[in-house]
Amino acid sequence: MYPSARRRVLPGFGLTMGLSWLYLGLIVLLPLSGLFLKTFSLTWAQFWETVAAPRVLAAYRLSFGAALLAALANAVFGLLVAWVLVRYRFPGKALVDALVDLPFALPTAVAGLTLTTLYSHNGWYGQYLEALGVKVAFTPLGVVVALTFIGLPFVVRTVQPVLEDIDADVEEAAATLGATPWQVFTRVLFPSVFPALLSGFTLAFARAIGEYGSVVFISGNMPMKTEIAPLLIITRLEQYDYPGATAIAGVMLAASFALLLAVNLVQRWSSRRLEARPG
Repeated sequence: MYPSARRRVLPGFGLTMGLSWLYLGLIVLLPLSGLFLKTFSLTWAQFWETVAAPRVLAAYRLSFGAALLAALANAVFGLLVAWVLVRYRFPGKALVDALVDLPFALPTAVAGLTLTTLYSHNGWYGQYLEALGVKVAFTPLGVVVALTFIGLPFVVRTVQPVLEDIDADVEEAAATLGATPWQVFTRVLFPSVFPALLSGFTLAFARAIGEYGSVVFISGNMPMKTEIAPLLIITRLEQYDYPGATAIAGVMLAASFALLLAVNLVQRWSSRRLEARPG
């Protein structure tokens, strides 16, 4: 009697793969195709004039630069928050853990209004910061603050499970063998956490690039100064300049994809290097 084939919860590879491609095509590939087809209605000269205008370049610099700074800040402080939640017990820990997910549940427009109120010249934080010569609302710094707020959960929730899987005995063993706290962190903990940290950084960066609701209020939307690329796209759409809007969006999409691909390649390389480590 021949052994029966192993039963699978989902259908075979062919059907599952076909449905996956169908769903991916309807949700992702088809809308992106429409975006690029609309952009192709422009000539090369018109396309270059649209995407290389000084106002557009300034919006690109602010969007990508602020997203990068916010993602880097979240990588540092997100790792710290995840470490505290995993390694320590303290009163109100459950509340802090729930507050981490607040940017997920809070509408982005509400977040933008709240941050603008807090950091304006007469806000709870802004009045003291401006006394020190630091202006947040309606400046590029305000954009970074908003993008940091919406990106923090991505890093914390990506790193937290990895830290939970690392047994505290590993740290104690390294300390017993004479390692300093810095050596324990850099040689024992950080190599294991780095792939997850890089993944959280990537998610926070990707979310920040296209963020609109939480930024549009606190930025002030001043052309050449605090105007972000998503707002510029919305402005072109309101002016019925659909080819111009899709051209700007296409450049953002291509640049974002290239950056995310590079980060993913680094993440894959670091994961393979970690797997190749002895022991």
